Amino acid sequence: MRGDLLEPPLRTAACPKHMTFGPCGGVAADGGCEVGGLRCVFIDEPTVAWLGPDGPASGPSGLDRLVVADLPARAMDRASLDACADALRGRVGAVLAGDSGAERVQFPPAYRARLLQEAGLPVWSGLNCRDRNRVALEGELAALADVGVLGVHCVTGDHTLTGSRPDAAPVFDLDSTGLAALAHAAGLRVSVAESPAAPPVERRAARLREKERAGASVCFVNHAGGVGPVARFIAEARAIGVGMDFIPCIPVVVDRGSAELLRSFTSLALPVGYLDGILAAADPRAAGVAAAVDLGRAFLDLDGVVGVNLSGGPGREAGDDVAYAQVLGEIAQELTA
Repeated sequence: MRGDLLEPPLRTAACPKHMTFGPCGGVAADGGCEVGGLRCVFIDEPTVAWLGPDGPASGPSGLDRLVVADLPARAMDRASLDACADALRGRVGAVLAGDSGAERVQFPPAYRARLLQEAGLPVWSGLNCRDRNRVALEGELAALADVGVLGVHCVTGDHTLTGSRPDAAPVFDLDSTGLAALAHAAGLRVSVAESPAAPPVERRAARLREKERAGASVCFVNHAGGVGPVARFIAEARAIGVGMDFIPCIPVVVDRGSAELLRSFTSLALPVGYLDGILAAADPRAAGVAAAVDLGRAFLDLDGVVGVNLSGGPGREAGDDVAYAQVLGEIAQELTA
């Protein structure tokens, strides 16, 4: 793959993730870094341009009203993965199989993808740069291409100082933009994330344009506050020439456990009153399903949106993972009916 030719060598030593194409999505509202104690070094700098070879101009992805569900299975738990697959099979268009919540020790992405696809679930595989150098990433990408995943979601990843293993050394040999270029070179459909609500808000669309130049063709829009903010972000991206398709994230909350997990997401912005309305309802589960379906239908009506991502995760009680998968399946069926 010659990954050394796909990203310029300049990396920012002052960034805890040593990113080249920052900022990441973990910037706080005040400009603070996700690891705390410093200001994001990219906030006051111009958008970093992609200097490698351009990927092809984005056109129609071929996706239409795709419902992607986060995989709620517990990390390193084959029984949980199998049970969640049973609950989602035939109900969602794909599962976004990335990291499991705050857990840092995971099944390898390609192994997890193979298990899920053998269980009859199309996989959009998540891949982060936190835990692997570029050689290991190239190996995972080759395996994902061999497995035949629907797409690969390229993210920089949260720092190891957040989550369950602060003792682990962070790698960050690449960031999401460089990884997108490697994934495109491996022949995969490439998605990236962008966080319109995270500073610098006015330059998030420009950063997405550089990811598209590197090879991304789909953008998962992190929780941005509802339909209006997502529509504005898509319009801003289109105005500067971004041609890729968009999949906004829908927050799925059905109880206090799933609300607590959602609140742990970086740069979280939800529609006004969304969480409080669900948790105050007589039946939070039913209220959460209804809220997600309503928001999903509104997102799917936006120009440029080809699908939605049912985003969130279960609480920590036994059985929460499978119960949450059942909820995701119900929402998906409502959206595709």
